Amino acid sequence: MDVSTRMRRIAALAREDRQRSFLSLAHHIDLDLLLEAYRRTRKGGATGVDGETAEQFAENLEERLQDLLVRFKSGTYRAPPVRRVHIPKGDGSKTRPIGIPTFEDKVLQRAVAMVLGAVYEEDFLDCSFGFRPRRSVHQALEVLWQEVRSRGGGWVLEVDIKGFFDTLVHQRLREFLDLRVRDGVIRRTVNKWLKAGVLEEGSLSKSDLGTPQGGVVSPLLANVYLHYVLDLWFEEQIKPQLAGRAFLVRYADDFVIVFEHEADAHRVHGVLPKRFGKYGLELHPEKTKIVRFRRPRQESKGRGADRDGRPPETFDLLGFTHYWGRSRQGYWTPKRRTAKDRYTQALQRIAEWCRTNRHQKVRDQHAKLVSKLRGHYQFYGITGNWQRLSDFLTQVERTWKTWLGRRSQRATLSWDRYKAMLKAYPLPQPRITHSYVT
Repeated sequence: MDVSTRMRRIAALAREDRQRSFLSLAHHIDLDLLLEAYRRTRKGGATGVDGETAEQFAENLEERLQDLLVRFKSGTYRAPPVRRVHIPKGDGSKTRPIGIPTFEDKVLQRAVAMVLGAVYEEDFLDCSFGFRPRRSVHQALEVLWQEVRSRGGGWVLEVDIKGFFDTLVHQRLREFLDLRVRDGVIRRTVNKWLKAGVLEEGSLSKSDLGTPQGGVVSPLLANVYLHYVLDLWFEEQIKPQLAGRAFLVRYADDFVIVFEHEADAHRVHGVLPKRFGKYGLELHPEKTKIVRFRRPRQESKGRGADRDGRPPETFDLLGFTHYWGRSRQGYWTPKRRTAKDRYTQALQRIAEWCRTNRHQKVRDQHAKLVSKLRGHYQFYGITGNWQRLSDFLTQVERTWKTWLGRRSQRATLSWDRYKAMLKAYPLPQPRITHSYVT
């Protein structure tokens, strides 16, 4: 039985009995599945605490995987600590910790995640989009756009969980896993990952809280946690009690809830901190707020005003600021533009790259900047965001000129020379890669 057939079989069993707790899953993890897990594991990532690269791991691939399999099944596998690094967050003034497992650990985590995912994909609700097969940020944004547009907006509960990946309670997670997966081998291995600890600047720390961002299995465990804490709770307990319609869109720990009635938004806003506090999670009191986001009246001018005469506010989700604007046909429609903090952070990264690489050959710098711009357009190239993309290109061109002009103390670069150079090495123009009919 090949890997995909086995995963479909697990999924079918999970779908047939929603209350079933699987006692035997580890036998599905064999050499073939580890080979598939290796194939799916990113090869160019940073190395873990052992410094081993993907190329080194692959030198005796089948022997390494067979040895890994034996240790996994016998319980002698020792989960190494993850190496922690910090990456810029938001506007760059803060950082987010990322855990980097060893390559061997990534492969085993991928295999376990494949098996667990076959079970939980049958349970997860449609409101959840983060780190799931055939689901993406842009699908979450499209669902949000379609729902808001069809309902004329509403009151948006914008939520921020403080340090979710660092405060997830291990014991609560184990309780949630017990509902569906009790296989001893898999659960023992998951516990080892949770207890492995973090190595940062030579210091090892362990905690009963959190799952390191960057681990292959961490996004799945995070989705399991919020599936029970938020998704099911909202769908089964909250929605039936509301006076009007409401919907939830969640991508990992980023989510908003949109309500038809303001009173419903305030009711949920009041109980949400208690619900999350029960499971060890805390909401940011200033960043968790209710946003008035109703469609303006058609005859409204400027920013527009709704039927109560007040202009709609804006909210941020998944790197975009969401606001009401006029379509080409003249009617009000929800629109998106690159969020200010993401825009600033992206420009800062470009400026830092140009500064540190200004002595490279121009053609090499050009190739890298082309790649960076195309990546930016691929994510932010969404209907209604063209002006922001155009502004971004303008700022990148100015930044490149600035650092090319500082290649030496004597060299200068006039705008005429720079424009001539851009004709030989043109930067790609903005393009919309995700279109929505407005």
